[in-house]
Amino acid sequence: MTRKMPSSAIVLCGLLVTIALPLTISADVKTRQKVTVKFEGMMGRIMGMGGGAAAKDGLTSTLAVKGVRKASTNDRTGQIVDLSEEKVYDIDIRKKEYRVTTFAELRERMKKAQADAEKAAKDMPAEDKDELQQGGKEVEIKVDVKETGEKKSIAGHAARQVIVTVTAVEKGKTLDEGGGMVLTNDIWIGPRIAALNEVTQFDMKYFKAVYGDSLASMGDQLASLGAMYPSLQKMMAEMADKMKALDGTPLLTIQKTETVKSAAAMAQTPAPPSGGLGGALARRMMGNKKPEQRSLLYTSTIETLSIETTAADADVSIPSGFKEKK
Repeated sequence: MTRKMPSSAIVLCGLLVTIALPLTISADVKTRQKVTVKFEGMMGRIMGMGGGAAAKDGLTSTLAVKGVRKASTNDRTGQIVDLSEEKVYDIDIRKKEYRVTTFAELRERMKKAQADAEKAAKDMPAEDKDELQQGGKEVEIKVDVKETGEKKSIAGHAARQVIVTVTAVEKGKTLDEGGGMVLTNDIWIGPRIAALNEVTQFDMKYFKAVYGDSLASMGDQLASLGAMYPSLQKMMAEMADKMKALDGTPLLTIQKTETVKSAAAMAQTPAPPSGGLGGALARRMMGNKKPEQRSLLYTSTIETLSIETTAADADVSIPSGFKEKK
């Protein structure tokens, strides 16, 4: 029973907004969201996120928050988080069964994910290691916020487009010279919607309860990214800080993260073979691709489809007749 794809996107996109957390969750909400996330290249190989209908088309889920519980379900899987019990219930809709995981067990999973990522980094091909080294250098973070003036309706609300670009560059060098990372966020922001804020507040309380104050350590896959790309943690923090100043609630966020090789790394990258029959065969196998300075690390999309301001107890409960799988 695997839910890696939607869980990752929710974690990654949830980092875009930070808010002051109240002492209690005070309102109910039920919303539908479509989530897609795809890891490319090296990270796709390491995390096993290469394909499937979920990665290609995304998954539509119903989210409900009521009191200290939040449920997220689609046609195949579901998850219920209970803050008071400090437990997560993972549901297999088709098999009509569920598993229970404690917050303490989730913390151990995160540690293992970080260790596995570090091991994978040591064993990867030499051409991929430069990509990781970019993330470990001393960096400067630059943020650009652009209101495009474009508008459209999302989930019945008027939304405006804002492009937020966060760039991490080696200190004292340009992006092309020293390499680095670029985090581009295409965000459609609606008015302040209290119901959606309840979902964000719940997620923040949950992640803090499980993983502590380090937002960059939330979730198994983000832990792996943080272990491999220290710069990404700083970029996420800067992104979250800038989002505080944007008036409204994000209704659609498309996030792309790219790594950029340094000029020195590009100079050392071998070009595709050129001459003779062997060269022609090699070029065909490689797709005639030339070495590229920029590489897409991942793309994630989260879109709000509908919003309701009520939720029933049944929306955040284990369905009747489902049995626990030990």
